Amino acid sequence: MAQLTFERKYRVRGGTLVGGDLFDFWVGPFYVGFFGVTTLFFAALGTALIFYGTAIQGVWNPWLISIDPPPLEYGLGAAPLREGGLWQIITICAHGAFISWMLREVEICRKLGIGYHVPFAFSVAILAYTSLVVIRPVLLGAWGHAFPYGIWSHLDWVNNVGYTYGNFHYNPAHMIAITFFFTTTLALALHGSLVLSAVNPEKGEKVKSPDHEDTYFRDLIGYSIGPLGIHRLGLFLALNAGFWSAVCIVISGTVWFGVWADWWYWYVDLPWWVNLEGGING
Repeated sequence: MAQLTFERKYRVRGGTLVGGDLFDFWVGPFYVGFFGVTTLFFAALGTALIFYGTAIQGVWNPWLISIDPPPLEYGLGAAPLREGGLWQIITICAHGAFISWMLREVEICRKLGIGYHVPFAFSVAILAYTSLVVIRPVLLGAWGHAFPYGIWSHLDWVNNVGYTYGNFHYNPAHMIAITFFFTTTLALALHGSLVLSAVNPEKGEKVKSPDHEDTYFRDLIGYSIGPLGIHRLGLFLALNAGFWSAVCIVISGTVWFGVWADWWYWYVDLPWWVNLEGGING
């Protein structure tokens, strides 16, 4: 069914979570809904506050703009606007925009009669962000442990946090997250290239079917996960990449306080190594 024809089929009232028919409308091809309105509100307010903070600082170089969280001495309390209060309000706006966007996705899914896989996947991305600016700072007792909103300042924060724990690459949860990120890229590249090779045949050739795609990987590696399976696998890999990236930062300073390289001494201290003459390094 042509997309424009189908659009008339599903552009019907209903499926909204809040607002009923009042917000049940489109702007061009975009469904708005109540949460589309709140997304626009929070995004616009947060952006305006960033520009306000920039005006206060008098810094207009986009690379150097930075909205910093409150100093550590404010703990988890509210801070004055010029001393981190702006960062706190912008963080609230960011959550309002992200969560509103996710709920707008839910309403679109309800209208289409499909599952909630997309908003669920987006919620994992929201979790990764929340772990950095809410969960970990709360566990550490101060908003000042969150990252600043800026390009260079954010990169400096990442660098400083990494070196605080020696070498962050030794963080086991970070290792898992990076593995999932790389594997997601590999899976997407394999899937995308295979689909393109099947639906873009040589001139005069017919478009190939999923059977051709399945046969390719069966012949190449002995097994094909199938058209549905590759999307399930891709979702699994991507969600784990986001989840473990959240875990790796949350456990730094809350569960593990030292250099991450030292964490691996549990392996050296296993009884069968300890009982060897001279130890594992001897």
